Amino acid sequence: MNAPVSAAPLSNADATSFRDVTPAQWRTLAAAMLGWMFDAMDFLIYVMAIGKLQEYFGFGSATAGLLATVTLITAAVGGLAFGVVADKIGRVRALSLTIIVYSVCSIGAATSQNVWQLAIWRALLGFGMGGEWAAGAVLVSETWPPALRNKATSLMQSTWALGAILAAGLAALVFDVLDLGPNAWRWLFAFGALPSLLALWVRRSVEEPVVWQQRRDAGHLKGNPYKILFGPELRRRTLLACALSSLLLFAYWGLFTWLPNLLASPIEKGGAGMSIVKSVSFIIPMQIGAFIGYLSFGPLADMFGRRRTFAAFTLTAAVTVPVYLQMMTNQSMLMLLGPILGFVGHGYWSMLGPLLSELFPTHVRASGQGLGYNSGRLMGAAAPYIMGVLAAVPNVGIIAALGLTSAFFVGAALLVFALPDTSRAPLSA
Repeated sequence: MNAPVSAAPLSNADATSFRDVTPAQWRTLAAAMLGWMFDAMDFLIYVMAIGKLQEYFGFGSATAGLLATVTLITAAVGGLAFGVVADKIGRVRALSLTIIVYSVCSIGAATSQNVWQLAIWRALLGFGMGGEWAAGAVLVSETWPPALRNKATSLMQSTWALGAILAAGLAALVFDVLDLGPNAWRWLFAFGALPSLLALWVRRSVEEPVVWQQRRDAGHLKGNPYKILFGPELRRRTLLACALSSLLLFAYWGLFTWLPNLLASPIEKGGAGMSIVKSVSFIIPMQIGAFIGYLSFGPLADMFGRRRTFAAFTLTAAVTVPVYLQMMTNQSMLMLLGPILGFVGHGYWSMLGPLLSELFPTHVRASGQGLGYNSGRLMGAAAPYIMGVLAAVPNVGIIAALGLTSAFFVGAALLVFALPDTSRAPLSA
């Protein structure tokens, strides 16, 4: 395969304005943004298709939640594995591999003949999905100047909302506009193969971070990274990062895995009674709010401090969630509250990438970031299944189950202050 094109150096640590960013740095950000957008699209295609898949294969809410849980478990494994891979072979190579994995597995899921085949393909897709963030987030943090790191990561994180909007739009297209019949979900999953083209561009056009190349050339990329991460110097940071991610990911996946299906469920089952097309018209404003939240977090963090901004987002989310859930029969209020929930329920993710990157030195940075985020994914992986089980319990139901996520948002708001504030500081070598 052709080597990456040469360009201006990736290192301009004193830059404070987007005008000072090099073309090579913009390419690294574009690669991470597009990889994360398609990551979101390929994962959330399943969320949009839950109802249709239940009809086609005849499984209940617990199985639907379990399928999402399986994907999140393998995403955690993929994130752990590709964190180490990115430290060993490079961030760009690892990013390309993850994109190929989740693209191929999405089209594989389209061929499923039973629930077991669907579960296997979605599990394999999760492996690539988890690895993409571990490689892409480190790539941005290591190539962009410290003064712009929060803003760059906010831009990268914002594309998750674009991927969600893309998944919702594709679902509306194949299920309602084209009305492709009982096999329409297969076409939806087949669209997930498109990101494989991105992997070719990444390998040809994006360079490895200078700081990683220097550590590689100095022979510092050998050995077991987990011995370092759990050694006396980094153990506390590692455990706190894992705990924070666990709280966030349980709250996030417990809530947002089930919301599209809740909006489309009949009123007598606790839902809003919308068609898929109409529920998409409510999801998209929510994701627009999420997009604005992702973009806003970096500038707000620069103004008010990253930890305080994070706490403000998560505490407001904790309050907004139960209010939104109690409005299922009031579509006007759902439309009003949707963008607000999207804003506060997503924007805080713009902090996690740079925070985790700053906690660990270069030779274990991707491994530490992958461990911190994806150990949380293991906790978050249980959330869709737990919510599905609780939804089937008499006198509990899905509304009360999803309301429990507020407690996890509060826990994350408190825990963040146990971590050091390293915002805008140079990365440790």
